[in-house]
This record gives sequence, structure tokens and C-alpha cells, in this order.
Amino acid sequence: MSQYYFPIVFVFLLEILRLAQSHPFLFNSGNQQRRPQVEWKTPEDNWTAEAAPRSIYPLLQNQYNKHQLPPTNRYEVIEGDEDEKLLRRMHEARENATARTLFYSTKEESHLPPLLTKTIKYFNLQQVAFELETSVMSQVSCTACKAGAGLLQHYIRTGKSKEEIIKMIYQYCVNLKIQSARVCEGVSQLFGVEVIYVLKRITIGPDEICSFIIGDACGDIYNPYHEWEVEFPPVPKPDPRELGLPKEAAPVFKVLHLSDTHFDPYYAEGSNADCNEPLCCRLTNGRPTTPNGAAGKWGDYRKCDTPQRTVDHMLNHIADTHADIDFIIWTGDLPPHDVWNQTKEENLKVLKETVQQMTEKFPGIPIFPALGNHESAPVNSFPPPYVQQVDSSIAWLYDELDVQWRRWLPASVSHTVRRGAFYSVLVRPGYRIISLNMNYCNNKNWWLLLNSTDPATELQWFIYELQSAEFAGEKVHVIGHIPPGHSDCLKVWSRNYYRIVSRFESTITAQFFGHTHFDEFEVFYDPLDLSRATSIAYIGPSVTPYNDLNPGYRIYYIDGDHDETTRLVVDHESWIMNLKEANLYDYPIWYKLYSTRAAYGMKGLRPADWDQLINNMTDSKELFDLYYKHYWKNSPVKPECDYECRKRILCDAKSGRSHDRKYFCEVVEAKIDESNKGWKDWLFSSISSSYVLYKKLF
Repeated sequence: MSQYYFPIVFVFLLEILRLAQSHPFLFNSGNQQRRPQVEWKTPEDNWTAEAAPRSIYPLLQNQYNKHQLPPTNRYEVIEGDEDEKLLRRMHEARENATARTLFYSTKEESHLPPLLTKTIKYFNLQQVAFELETSVMSQVSCTACKAGAGLLQHYIRTGKSKEEIIKMIYQYCVNLKIQSARVCEGVSQLFGVEVIYVLKRITIGPDEICSFIIGDACGDIYNPYHEWEVEFPPVPKPDPRELGLPKEAAPVFKVLHLSDTHFDPYYAEGSNADCNEPLCCRLTNGRPTTPNGAAGKWGDYRKCDTPQRTVDHMLNHIADTHADIDFIIWTGDLPPHDVWNQTKEENLKVLKETVQQMTEKFPGIPIFPALGNHESAPVNSFPPPYVQQVDSSIAWLYDELDVQWRRWLPASVSHTVRRGAFYSVLVRPGYRIISLNMNYCNNKNWWLLLNSTDPATELQWFIYELQSAEFAGEKVHVIGHIPPGHSDCLKVWSRNYYRIVSRFESTITAQFFGHTHFDEFEVFYDPLDLSRATSIAYIGPSVTPYNDLNPGYRIYYIDGDHDETTRLVVDHESWIMNLKEANLYDYPIWYKLYSTRAAYGMKGLRPADWDQLINNMTDSKELFDLYYKHYWKNSPVKPECDYECRKRILCDAKSGRSHDRKYFCEVVEAKIDESNKGWKDWLFSSISSSYVLYKKLF
């Protein structure tokens, strides 16, 4: 859509300027604007964490599985392992590939002089344009948010009806060419009702609203209505002990991590993959205008979700290749990205069909799910328990989740799943999994504008579970969807979560999330000593290729049942399917992209080891480039990454707390700036020398 971007922005800015001149109240945060239209207070909620039943019987029967860990040397071949030998031969063939070898080549041919080619690569003009567009988009989004929120609040106060306001939302969307007419209609109808409901009941103005929703890009504005802190029991924190490496040759659990399936039941091979809507590759997108614009059989790198055949093929491959997995963690986002066109019935259908398929493909294997932000209709809409009106309550989803998830989970989880879609399960003696509903930290969840104070009392319950686990000597793994350090997570919620992880660093030994679609991680640090890493969050790759990605999944090897177990992740592998080759040869192949310890030369996967990896990637561009390849799941259409991109990605890895990048990233950014400074100085010096020589000659 880049060809339409600048005209749309120009028209949009003109419209905003007109609005600012004719409606000064849009950008005015005075007391008059804060006057509430509805007398509304948060209903009392007397629910307590202690009232929830606890899982006290181990769910997983111990089989003392001794799975074979991945090789720690990159090209080490396990004796007698034919698959590893085949992969080694394929690697050697690729290293010595000729023009007749069917491997994707990343080498770019250039017909320009070598010096000019190197200069263009150095300036990386395409990436510069991309960064500029992203920056402008953020500013425009903030301005549009303030204008839209102010205008809506004005219309509400002047007595406009719900129908009139929804009609105006639609007209603005169409006239400013923000989306197609049908997308504008769907969005205004789906989201208009709850947005109007919320805006009628809040007393804050556009500045606070948009800072809350957009985050850093719209300023960090203090908002007294959304400042709160969780309470900890009066129990001293145990002295942290230095973590040793897991015991060699000890039993391990083999665990599958699936995330962000985004199964699209209406995906159509050959349909238009290059449309101007949030989701393409459907018959409703029409015929492609060029041969290259047609959707591939197994998926597409453009704005398209996962076809049924690709999901089926992946699950069959996993069932055959990893028949020895002990359990599965499944971190949400099942429906596709047609967010303007979704219904509760359609999303429940996707949920039921996907759960049924997982049950059939992995019989007898426990599955621990977490709720994604796309499961609701409309997307991101997760009202707290005190919202109980029939047309607004989230009970339609949580009640069905309880029914579906109970295929794998004990009856004790029903109470908290129906309340807030979170639960705690004892997996093995001394080993517990806690699944959090991260939509209560989602800053796109408009309901939180009413009251963001620990929605559903989830974090207070989380503390209760962790304190009980600490007393019982249990180690805990946390699973969820939105990573707590991601910009989509509310700053106040993320700050409280970070405090909890810090307090219970000896109990929480790993965290697992999804949402970003990339293959990455987040490190947590001692708030009083940023040189000491305390926890690690693994962010699993998406199954969907949306967008510019290969489909993927993760396998973890977790320290198992033995006297000295740490319950740490010992190693993990990322597996992908090369979508380009699958569509080209109609033969999808899933293969191991990398195993972590071998790829990065890590002794272990302790928090300190991940912190050291960040430091090593800061110092070594070659190592970072390898990580960047894995981050994009070896996508052939991944963008180039300049030093600003490198700073952003490494800063993401250091930020387990959202909207606080300056606090965590100063050292990393300074190092990368310093390493880049030499090139800038060299370029400036070269230009200066050339100018002096020119003056002497002429």
C-alpha cells in the first residue's frame, strides 16, 4: 500500500488541520472536556484469590523420558542418526551449490559499478524510507487518535445518538481512504458500540486516552486514573542464588510450543494476495491483477493467513517427527486477521474446530493453552468481570473456553477460567504452569479505559499462586500471549508484572509468549541492578506467515524429574517451512532452522546466558545477523537491518518492561552508536578530503 500512503496522509493531515481550526476542543484538555456524561463507578467485586480452588494433583504422569538433546556443535552428527547425516549432506551440497542445485540464493546481482553498489548498500535507502514511513505513521496515528477521541467525546456530549456517531465514524473512514468501504463499515459497526459506551463513562481527555492506547509514540502522559500497584504478602524474598547449569544427561521433558496459528477457513489459492485490506488471499479480494499477485497453494508472504492444508500438514509432520513430546504449550491467536468481519459465532467455530483437531492429532498428550487477543469479537475486546450486560459481557467466550480447555485441564481451573481465562496447574510434583490472560494488559482493549486497576484481580491472584508455590518449593513456568515487554502491553500493568517476576525470581524459571510472530526473547533484570539478569521470556514464532514470514514452531527441552532439577529450559529448536519452495515445487518440507546452544555458542539458557548473548550481539554484527535471520524465520523477503534496526531489536530483547526503553537500552544503544560512529566519521572525512582536493584542482 506504499503507493497510496503519502496521498492518504496528506489528505488526512489537511482534514486534521481543518478540524483543529474549526473544532479547537479536539486538542484542548481543559476541565470542560473532562466533564463526565454518565455517572458511573466501577461496580464492587468481592472476589478474592483465596476463594479459587488450587490444582494440587500432578497432571502429567512421569515417564522418565530421556530425550536426546540437540548437538551443541553446529555441524556435529549424532552417531547412527540418519536424519542428521542427511541434513549434513544437504548443508555440504548447499555450500558447494551450482546453478543446477535447487536452493534459494540470497546473492543479489548488480549491473552497477562495484563502488556504487557498495555505496547504495551502505546508505540502505529502502530501509531509510521504511523507517521514515514508520515514524511519520506513528505521529499521524497519535494526531488522528487525539482528533478522533476529541470529536467522539464532543458528539457524545452534544447528544448525538449511537447510530449517528457510528455513521460518522464510517464516513470519516471512507472519505479519508483509511480503508475500503466494506472494511470501514465493519469496523464502525463492530467497534463503535463499545467505544461509545466507554467514552460516555470516562472523565479523561484525548491526550490521556491516546497516551494510554498508543503508548510511547503518543507521549508518556501522567494519568492519575490509571496508576496502581499490587500488594505483596509480608514474606521476605529469599536470597537469590546463582543458577548452575542443568545436570548433563539428566531426564528432560520435550515440549512443543505453538502460537499464532491464525487459521483462515476462507483462504483461496490463486486469489488476490496483494489487496488493499488488512487480510488478503480470499475470493472476496477478487482476481489478481498480475501473475505474481496470486495467492500460493501453501500460503503467502503478503497479508495472508494460514490455509487449512498448511495447518494439517504441519500437525501431521509434528505428530510423525516429534511423537515423543511430553506436553504442548499453546499461546493463542486462532482466528484470522479479518477483524472487520468477525462474529462471536465464527470465532467460536474456529476455536472448537482447532481444539478438536489438536485433540485428534495428539491423543493423550496434555495441552496447556493461553488466550490470544484475536479470540474475541471484536478483536482486543475483553471487558473485566464487572461488565455483565448481555451484549457486552465476555462470558460467551470464557464459558466456552472452560468447556474446550477441560479436555486437557483439571476441574479446579474452571473457577478462574470462567472469571478471567487464567489458571494454574500442577504438572509434576514441584513443577507448576500458570497461564495468564494477557489481554488485561492490552492497551488496545478499550474496556481498560474504564478502570485498568488489576482487571479481574488477575495479578493479585498470580501473586497468591506464586507465594503458595514458593512455600511448597515448586518451580513455575508462566505462559501467555502478549509479551509483557511489548509496546501493546500497558505500562502500569507491565510495571507491576515486572515487580512480581523480580520478587519471585527463584520460583519462576521460564516464561513463554507469542503475539509478535517473530522468533525472539525478552530478558528481565533486577530493578536495582541492571547488570543482573533474573528471568527469561521465550517468544515463540508464529504458524501464520502473516506477513513476510515462514511458518514455524518451537521445541523446548526442559530439565525434568531428578533430585537436582532446575526446571530451566536446557535447549530449544525452531522449525520452519520454506514457503517459497513449498509453493514453487508443491512440496512443503519442515526442517530444523537452528538449535539455540549450537547456533549461538551458549553454555546454557539461564537468564545470565541470554544477557551475555545480547552483549555479544551488540559487539558482533556477524552474530546479530545470524539472530536476525532466525528472528525472521529465514524469510527470503525479510528487510535489510541497519544499525537503527539493530538497536531496536536488541532493545526489545532487553525490555521485559514495556514503554521503558530508555531505562534498559541506554548502554546497548550507545555501543552500537559508537561502532557506527567510525563509518560516519570516515564518510565525513572522505567527503571533506574530496572537497579540499576539488578546491585545489579547480
